[in-house]
Amino acid sequence: MMRILVLNSGSSSIKYKLFDMTDRSILASGLVERIGEATGSLAHQARDARGKMTETRKAGRVPDHRAGMQQIVEALSASRAGEDGTGLAGIGHRVVHGGEDFTEPTLIDEKVLAVIRKNVPLAPLHNPANLIGIEVALEAAPHLPQVAVFDTAFHQSIPPRAFHYAIPHELYTRHRVRRYGFHGTSHEYVAGRAAAFLKRAPESLNLITLHLGNGASVAAVEQGRCVDTSMGMTPLEGLIMGTRCGDIDPAVHFYLLRETGLSPDELDSLFNKESGLKGICGTNDMREVLEKADAGDDRARLAIDMYCYRVKKYIGAYTAVLGRVDALVFTAGIGERAAPIREICCQGLPGLGIVLDPEKNRAGSRPPFEVQATASAVKILVIPTDEELQIAEQTLELIQRRKENRDG
Repeated sequence: MMRILVLNSGSSSIKYKLFDMTDRSILASGLVERIGEATGSLAHQARDARGKMTETRKAGRVPDHRAGMQQIVEALSASRAGEDGTGLAGIGHRVVHGGEDFTEPTLIDEKVLAVIRKNVPLAPLHNPANLIGIEVALEAAPHLPQVAVFDTAFHQSIPPRAFHYAIPHELYTRHRVRRYGFHGTSHEYVAGRAAAFLKRAPESLNLITLHLGNGASVAAVEQGRCVDTSMGMTPLEGLIMGTRCGDIDPAVHFYLLRETGLSPDELDSLFNKESGLKGICGTNDMREVLEKADAGDDRARLAIDMYCYRVKKYIGAYTAVLGRVDALVFTAGIGERAAPIREICCQGLPGLGIVLDPEKNRAGSRPPFEVQATASAVKILVIPTDEELQIAEQTLELIQRRKENRDG
């Protein structure tokens, strides 16, 4: 059995999944949360000898990430992963920001850790927590190969004309101000799955991938490589999201600073945590927004109209960028499960060759599935994302390649 453990370390939580890579099945998964708070918890699921997933919970203070990792090691030991890591081929770590330094998954060593630290100013809320998780895992299993998989890596193929901002060039050379993009692991995963579903080589396809969740982004994927994406230097740019405003006139910031007396930090919180769907109609949960709209709530209806209008604008823009689109790919929580949103996003696009079949879309099936009409020149696919599995696959591939190079 070839096992890969995937870790996603946040500021106060650690998510994890243990995969059997022989069949890509999940052996165990869980979440340690409220690290450093008065009361923490561990929720752990593991497959028993009969193949059934059973859940255990443990409550109690988790003082720091090292204590959280120890709880994970103990829980995985019961899943026969081995208390000291025995039975694992390696560990894959989600790292949010790789800057311009990483274009692909990378084996972790001291030099890699130093570069991740260098990129902390680009992701001050995420990279420090990612680093803590890596350092704790290296202490717990120093003999295991460990791999960093970066949210930004897939977007490093974006050309300069797309990643530069029209500001003084010195701000790029000295302060690294440019478009980086995020959700790259998800976009890369569903692009690959779309190619497999269509029985086409990734290099033969042009795709627009729509990651629509509480966070949302679009990517233009040309022949397997990302050539543009909606998120920018931070995840704030682009689509309307659950609590993020997306694209906005930059001068709004200055106006609100003058007129409201908000501090820069308060304004940052306003745009990131109080805007988007939540700012328009009071909730960031698209299920609730749809329910409120069905009940006649005008602001919920407005939120849906604005949300889908922004998606349509990006579909049009990226169709122009790609020149030819073979498929739209809807993924993530809203993209996979909100049929009304998919339908509205595709309305009025026959001029782009995009025609959705409402009956197929509403009926759905177990994804992946197609929802385009017969007259549609562009395939419209619904494909579940699985960022943890993508990290596991990339981790295993890198470990195996290293072994082949060493043995060869």
